[in-house]
Amino acid sequence: MLELPEAKVIAMQLKETVCGKHIQDVTMNASPHKFAFCVGELENYSGFLLGNRFDDALSYGGMVELRAGNDRLVFGDGVNLRFHQTSEQAPTKHQMLIVFADNTALSASVQMYGGLWGFREGEFQNPYREVAMIKPSPLSPIFDEAYFTTMISDESVQKLSLKAFLATEQRIPGLGNGVLQDILWAAKLHPKRKVATMMKEETTRLHQTVCDLLQQMVSLGGCDTEKDLFGHPGRYISRMSKLHINEGCSVCATSICKESYMGGSIYYCPECQVPEAAV
Repeated sequence: MLELPEAKVIAMQLKETVCGKHIQDVTMNASPHKFAFCVGELENYSGFLLGNRFDDALSYGGMVELRAGNDRLVFGDGVNLRFHQTSEQAPTKHQMLIVFADNTALSASVQMYGGLWGFREGEFQNPYREVAMIKPSPLSPIFDEAYFTTMISDESVQKLSLKAFLATEQRIPGLGNGVLQDILWAAKLHPKRKVATMMKEETTRLHQTVCDLLQQMVSLGGCDTEKDLFGHPGRYISRMSKLHINEGCSVCATSICKESYMGGSIYYCPECQVPEAAV
């Protein structure tokens, strides 16, 4: 699933691999998926892609965008993007396959659900995209402690848990349940901790951890729970995840707890992340 680190990494890889190449062939919706969300019909995308060139790739929040002049191709959470050295290496099941003049290819496949939005800038409004483009990224200097303190001091979030505060309502676009686990573990804060109980020094520590850990994840090519444009897992070792739950906490060796919470799973160390005011 695309979260901020993976989106950033994949955008950088797309810029290096596909930008500037002539699009020679396009196959759309080879494997129809009712939860592949798009603008209009996927079959029509080949009309603006064929013969075009991508001139830039960027990310915001958990979205990746390819640009060709004023045309946009945006991929959201749930879309697997893969670069192939030859078109013959591409999977047979996909929602999009773009073949370039040098016979390299880019495929996009939807798992459970995912957005593949192709449009001309200004002709499509998506609230998630608009918010992600406007709000400061934790990788940016604008996302400073003053900004974060204003967010966490807002009256409307005081009754929320830290998981709900950080990973819902696009308060921090691209920060989802995946990266959330390690952020709260590193900040020594329980996922169920109420925002209203946070002390000033804890807010400062959480802000710094959000910024530092996300930057570290990007610099290491993403998390080991996710894969990049070439299908390689990231080099950041996630401490609180399904991959390492049996290893115990790397700080105190206590067994890691896994619980269902807010429609997903949370992982935490009961020793390092004391659940003050948890419910």
